[in-house]
Amino acid sequence: MSIVQKTVLTIAGSDSSGGAGIQADLKTMEAHRVYGMSVVTALTAQNTLGITGILPVEKSFVEKQIQAVCEDIPPDAVKIGMLPDKSVMEVVAKAIDKYSLKNVVLDPVLSSTSGTELTRIEAREYLKKQLFCRSLLITPNIPEAQTLLSTNEGRDKEFLIDSREAMEDAARKLSSEYGCNVLIKGGHSSFEREDVSADLLCIRPLGNAIDTEFQVIWLEGKRFDNPNTHGTGCTLSSAIASNLAKGHDLKSAVSEAKKYIEKCIDAGLKLGSGRGPLLH
Repeated sequence: MSIVQKTVLTIAGSDSSGGAGIQADLKTMEAHRVYGMSVVTALTAQNTLGITGILPVEKSFVEKQIQAVCEDIPPDAVKIGMLPDKSVMEVVAKAIDKYSLKNVVLDPVLSSTSGTELTRIEAREYLKKQLFCRSLLITPNIPEAQTLLSTNEGRDKEFLIDSREAMEDAARKLSSEYGCNVLIKGGHSSFEREDVSADLLCIRPLGNAIDTEFQVIWLEGKRFDNPNTHGTGCTLSSAIASNLAKGHDLKSAVSEAKKYIEKCIDAGLKLGSGRGPLLH
């Protein structure tokens, strides 16, 4: 008897402590009963207290990893995380086109929870203009969404997300400007009730339907009193990609992923001396 599994590829950095990056992605995929594969874009020395070193992988070797996976086990979905520089971004963009990769979920990792910058500033314009448009969904948190909008050419002041209305405006702007669906994660919000964590999913009109409104969906959940949230962004985007691989539509894939991450946080795993990981 043969077993067939849906397949998901993560293209991201490695976390030596196992809480985020490739390691969190593969744990999440295993929990969702899909077959996880990986392309490592950078090695990091990190633990629950922060990142102490980053070693980018040469673009030629990132390309070889992608080729090895895609020419043998084509993925049903792709999660993209940490891309350390423009050269690696170019390799990933080329691979999406070459292998017709589908269900691409991009988590725009601009900095770590501890505040360490992960994607070099000069590469952000390429990320926005060449990779967002090749993705089905991008998943910035509120600080990342503010950064992405504040650094646009011609915008001379910081974009501030300080209300639900501003969050909706930000999602529409990102979706309209870069041609992708957008999930803005509300875990960093200071304008919600203390017990509420609300994410916003903005779905673009299909095709060239210019008269159709963006579909704006609020996904409310419980905010847990648990500081151990290392790797939540990686975990959520991998869960979404896993659900897409299994045939969920976008709204369902995101909704089910949010339920999953709430369980991971609520489990109350306590490891390390700093901001600890989730129980995947």
